[in-house]
Amino acid sequence: MTKKQLQRLDLIFKNEHDIEEILTKTFSKSNEEIINDLISSGLKGRGGAGFPTGLKWKLASEEETDSKYIICNADEGEPGTFKDREILSRVPHKVLAGMAVCARLIGARQGYIYLRGEYVFLRPQLLEVINEFHQLLDKIGLDFRVEIFLGSGAYICGEESALFESMEGKRGEPRNKPPFPTQQGYKSKPTVINNVETLAHTYSIFKYGADKFKDLGVQDSRGSKVFSVSGDTPIPGIYELEFGMSLQKFVDDFADGDAKAVQVGGASGFCVPRKKFEKTVIGYQGKLRGTSLPTGGSMMIFNSSRSMYNVLHNYLDFFVEESCGQCTPCRVGTQQLLLGIEAVKKGDQPSSYLDKLMELAEAMRITAKCGLGQSVANSFSSIVENFKEEMIY
Repeated sequence: MTKKQLQRLDLIFKNEHDIEEILTKTFSKSNEEIINDLISSGLKGRGGAGFPTGLKWKLASEEETDSKYIICNADEGEPGTFKDREILSRVPHKVLAGMAVCARLIGARQGYIYLRGEYVFLRPQLLEVINEFHQLLDKIGLDFRVEIFLGSGAYICGEESALFESMEGKRGEPRNKPPFPTQQGYKSKPTVINNVETLAHTYSIFKYGADKFKDLGVQDSRGSKVFSVSGDTPIPGIYELEFGMSLQKFVDDFADGDAKAVQVGGASGFCVPRKKFEKTVIGYQGKLRGTSLPTGGSMMIFNSSRSMYNVLHNYLDFFVEESCGQCTPCRVGTQQLLLGIEAVKKGDQPSSYLDKLMELAEAMRITAKCGLGQSVANSFSSIVENFKEEMIY
């Protein structure tokens, strides 16, 4: 298999130079028309949560206050994910255009790109593009400015409310919800926060229309998705594909012929074994055939030479390190899961102890304060359940 043989889409990375025309065309519409276009397109957040983008913008537009904000979440910290870096490198103007339309719609005058600390090398290039973009906004009469806020490498700050805390100069810790960001976000003001890829997709909708975007994908999972493909694959890289693809089709296209598992969605996602490839569909929950799994973009392929115990151990090491420590289920739970699988592997605990650890992981899913602690159960439970024999000494 070569890259040329793959049937890839080219909406996101197509380097289009009609940004002024598209913004002028979009600004000629009413706010209601823009929101209806986004809602009818079926676009959902591409960061993994899958909240409807049009609804988010609508809720923020209905808030009455003296100031609002639009934030592009470019804190791409999920292991195995590197798509947003590529989008910002190649087509940053599409992201900025999405921010500008959102700003006019909700009434925001200030926007920020929260850039992952490890992506500091992108900053000079982005500043040049932003300065040119500001000149365009002045030309078309939109009072909106974008600044870059550089993160410091904390995984937890990819969570939207922890990101706000970080921007406000506080320790990066999640907030209680409600209130939600569209009510009280950055500086306690109504805030729209979208992933890099989500904003880039809005540009495609503004240019080509909601119907063309909706034609891609399947019901409840509309449009295309940019995937970061890594692991045991002869063609690692970044690919734009339609939602609704079966995992078997994905493996047929990208794996090395010996895939025994695919980690869908990074360390916080689900591990799918070979026997479930055919019945697993990449997309949001809904009327899809078989089991549907959303993904923030990371697709890691493991072949038969890989130890799934080592994979799980690596993920738990990561979660122990990145837990902010604010809530007990996550702070203590991640450590106990790691110590637990080590004890079973050494023979200090019987294999039945894995059942206790599964119960702990499920308790974390229910009681942890934010998505980090809640999602630990995804990879833990799916790996232990499907590869239990590899966890035992």
